Amino acid sequence: MNDRAFAVVRAGALTTVQDLGRAGHAHLGVPRSGALDPGAVRLLNRLLGNAEGAAVLETTVTGCAVRPRGAVWAAVGGAPCPVRVAGRPVAWGVPVRVGAGQLLEVGAAVRGLRSYVGFGGGIAVDPVLGSRSTDLLSGLGPAPLADGAVLPLGAETAVRGSADVPPWPGPPDELVLRVRLGPREDWFTPAALRALATRAWRVSAASNRIGLRTEGPALGRAVHGELPSEGMPSGAVQVPPDGRPVVFLADHPTTGGYPVIAVVREADLALAAQAPPGLAVRFAPYR
Repeated sequence: MNDRAFAVVRAGALTTVQDLGRAGHAHLGVPRSGALDPGAVRLLNRLLGNAEGAAVLETTVTGCAVRPRGAVWAAVGGAPCPVRVAGRPVAWGVPVRVGAGQLLEVGAAVRGLRSYVGFGGGIAVDPVLGSRSTDLLSGLGPAPLADGAVLPLGAETAVRGSADVPPWPGPPDELVLRVRLGPREDWFTPAALRALATRAWRVSAASNRIGLRTEGPALGRAVHGELPSEGMPSGAVQVPPDGRPVVFLADHPTTGGYPVIAVVREADLALAAQAPPGLAVRFAPYR
């Protein structure tokens, strides 16, 4: 029996395999997908001595629990959470040794939404279009984790053990997303553009890997026609008929027909992905 594998004991609310995504296939209707907090993944992989794009687990709110068949180095990052090995508390944000058959428990996020679990050698499921990421929109990649599933691991790596950057911060008390207006800001009233720059929304519980949905003031349109479908980048702030902005995240559709009032700066998307329901959200336009 290959001991470079682990069994899923508790899958959690939604745990998926993610790496840095499958770029370059939008023309085929395939989203980039990948980890919603790529900085956390890169740092985990640096700690474990992996290539920066090695696949990890992305948990949602409730964490997960796995049992490796053989001894393995593991590290947990992203949203801070309690971590236990064989029932004993261990450090979050640093590599820990998990013995063969020991239970690695990743608890519920204390701050933020998504924690990441990396393993020395990375998760070695078969890649699809150059990525091991689970894409919830297209169905590409491995299925979300289920209790009893067994996932393979890559070859053991030389663990680095420390990093030269600060640990992962939790989400702020108010999320400010920097946005560049357009391409369809002219479809909205002057009052809507003022509201975008001055009003606050809250993160909706309906948010997911496809998009951060908001609750709050409706943005009024100056043009009431319909758009033909057009390309949608990550970070696009699309405004559906109810007028509440939606920020597209990693599993977003590659095209859409609702007008995009602005696009969030890429560097801010990881914070958007960690924003819990109810958190205040503001948009900060820049030129």
